[in-house]
Amino acid sequence: MNPKYVTSISELDNLVGLAPKEREKMETVTELFPFRSNEYYLSLIDWKDGHDPLKRIVIPDLRELKTGGSADPSCEKDYTKKPGLQHKYDQTGLLLLTDVCGGICRFCFRKRLFMSCERETVKDVSENIEYIREHKEITNVLLTGGDPLTLETRHLESVLSELREIPHVNIIRIGSKMLAYNPYRILNDPNLLCVLSRYSTPEKRIYLMAHFNHPRELTDISRQAAEALRKAGVMVVSQTPILNGINDNPDTLTTLFRQLSFAGISPYYIFQCRPTTGNQFFQVPVEQSYEIIQKSYQACSGLAKRARFIMSHATGKIEMVGRTAGHVFMRYHQAADSADIGKFMVFKSNPLARWFDDYHYPLTDFEPKKSWLF
Repeated sequence: MNPKYVTSISELDNLVGLAPKEREKMETVTELFPFRSNEYYLSLIDWKDGHDPLKRIVIPDLRELKTGGSADPSCEKDYTKKPGLQHKYDQTGLLLLTDVCGGICRFCFRKRLFMSCERETVKDVSENIEYIREHKEITNVLLTGGDPLTLETRHLESVLSELREIPHVNIIRIGSKMLAYNPYRILNDPNLLCVLSRYSTPEKRIYLMAHFNHPRELTDISRQAAEALRKAGVMVVSQTPILNGINDNPDTLTTLFRQLSFAGISPYYIFQCRPTTGNQFFQVPVEQSYEIIQKSYQACSGLAKRARFIMSHATGKIEMVGRTAGHVFMRYHQAADSADIGKFMVFKSNPLARWFDDYHYPLTDFEPKKSWLF
C-alpha cells in the first residue's frame, strides 16, 4: 500500500462522503487552519461515530475557531538561534527540517508553521550544523518540524551524516507521528531502514520519538513498522498530550500504555495540551489530567507507566508530581536556566487551571525567603 495524501475537504468528500453541512463547516475551518491526512489513517476512522477519537485528531472542527491561545505558547522564538535551529536546554539542539507532516493534528502546538508565510524551517542546515559543532555541550539533537520522515531519504541521510561527524553528538532523535499516520513510509522504503541502521550504532543511538494518541492508532501495520525500526537499531518511544474527547479517560490511557509496552515501545512523556491558538477545546484541566493519568496507571505494569506528566512551558519542562485536596506539587524536570532543574514548587489547588501560568500563588514555606517569579 502507498497511501495517497488528502489536503482538501473536497478530496476528503470524494473519499468518504460528507454531509453538505459537515463539509461546509470543515471548509470554514480550513480557511484558517489547513487540513492534511492520507487514505490509510482515514480508513481507521469510524465515520458513523460522530465522536470517533481518530476523527477528532485529524478532521477540522468548528470549535478550533474559538478565540484565545497563542501561536507560540512555549516561546520557541526566544530560543531560536538561527532559522530552523532552537537551543533551549544546554544539552539539546533542535532542528526544524520541514513544515510538512503525515497529517496535521488539530491540536498541534506548532500549527503556526502551516499557517504563517514566515518560514521557520530551512532546507540548508549547514549553518545550524556548524552551530551544533561549536557548542560542545550539545549531546543530543532533535530533528523535528513538521515531520522529518516526510523528507526524501537522501535529504534525511545528509543531515544524519553531518551530525554523526560531530563527536559530542551522541543521540539523534527524530520526532515523528508517521508510525501512526503512515507506517508504510517506513515499510515501503528499505533504503530508509538501511540509512537509519548505518547511523544508529550501539554507542550512539537514533531514537524515534513516536506520537500515539489513542490505542486504535497502534495497528498491526504500525507494529510491523516499529519492529522494522528496532531491527535497524532505532530505539522507539512514544509520547502524547492529554486530549479532550480523545484520550481523557483512564481506560483509554491504560489500554494505550499497556499496548505500547507490550509492543516494546516505551511511554516517554504525557503532555498537558499547550494553550495554542485553536486548542482550547482539546485542553483538559491540569489537575484533572493528573488524576486521569494516576487512575490509568493502576492497571499498568512498571514498564507501562514510565511516562512523566509534563507541561512544556516557556521556562522549561514542568512535571506535576503530586496533589492533595488543597495543593499541587511540581518540579522542573528540565529548564532553560539549568540552575532551575529539579526545583520544587507548591501551589494552591486550582481545578480550573489549564496551564502553568494559571497557578498564581506559590507557597514557599520550605524556603520562606525565596520568591518564585514566572
